[in-house]
Amino acid sequence: MMKMTFKAFAKNLFGANYERLRRSIFICLIVFWGLYITDWKVQIAPLIRYLMLSTFTAGVMWQALCSKDNAAKMQNIFMLPFDHQTFVFSYIAALGAYTIFTKTAALFAVLLAVGLWRPIEIFAGVVCMIIAVLMTAAVYSLLKILVCGYSLDGYIFYSQEDKKSYRVKQHRRFSVWRYLFRYLNSHKNYLINTAVMWCVALILPHFLGKMESLFVIPIGFAVLSLNTPICILLSCDPDLERAVRFLPGQKKAFCVPYCLFIFFCNMAANAIFLFSWQMKNSNVTILMILTAVFFALQSAILSVLLEWFYPVRDWKIESDLWHHPRKYVVPAIMLLAAGAVGTFPALIPVLLLLLAVEIVIFIILTADEIWRAV
Repeated sequence: MMKMTFKAFAKNLFGANYERLRRSIFICLIVFWGLYITDWKVQIAPLIRYLMLSTFTAGVMWQALCSKDNAAKMQNIFMLPFDHQTFVFSYIAALGAYTIFTKTAALFAVLLAVGLWRPIEIFAGVVCMIIAVLMTAAVYSLLKILVCGYSLDGYIFYSQEDKKSYRVKQHRRFSVWRYLFRYLNSHKNYLINTAVMWCVALILPHFLGKMESLFVIPIGFAVLSLNTPICILLSCDPDLERAVRFLPGQKKAFCVPYCLFIFFCNMAANAIFLFSWQMKNSNVTILMILTAVFFALQSAILSVLLEWFYPVRDWKIESDLWHHPRKYVVPAIMLLAAGAVGTFPALIPVLLLLLAVEIVIFIILTADEIWRAV
């Protein structure tokens, strides 16, 4: 019975023929071998490696447990007679295997390739990942029991949609901004991730303060562009994507406000970064502020273009979106731009001219909306 239940969950997560598992292992082997043959080694204390593996595994496992995308699939199993203990162990085992083999395995491959490991340390790393899975599931179950009053059975992992009825004020015109703020309000984890990025922006100058400001500040802006949740709103809501693509005139009506929304989120993090830099080094200039605007806007434009032309599809749970390799495309481009600015300062006037042109284009695109609002 337990084997059948486990296979039901595993096939849903890994694919009917476990193709996602094979693909993930193949990619991890390529990453490991590619880094290993470079003979590039980094001295990392075993305790730090165990902490990295444990925290990363726990974070991904928590996201997987909180995902509402498995609710419909769980309903199919709940319609059949099942043993609660078997259900709990099978579900945790399948979700834990998915977390370790498709997410943590990539980090483990990198650490194995660039570090010096003894056999006992490799075994300890694997044990840390397994313990992280079990501890996360235990904490999640305990919180559900305390908050919802459930018993420890299969239903404790069923994330139901919020059934509360809200009185929504009627509006004569639609608003993408209203939708975006309502969406964030209903997904508190997105807000938490944004708050974490603001904390990173606050402490980042303390690690980068000793380096040359003209080179390191653009790097800080590039790092702060890694705010995955707000850049995947089309990918994580297939119904919205279909509506946006089906209805006429939605390319401009949705993409322009969405781009500005990401820009303001990025700019908030950049502003906190500059404030912290000013408190530590007291040398923030107008040029740095304009550079912050440039990087925030470019990151927003590229993120929206990726979402429009290359949305992430065929994902199983929300964790797949948060850890999809596409999330690194925009920050990587921003890091290259930061390196170019730091190496060739003569590029700064060109970038500022590009920024001015983009601002004018945005004003033209939103002129009718501004006119009607006034």
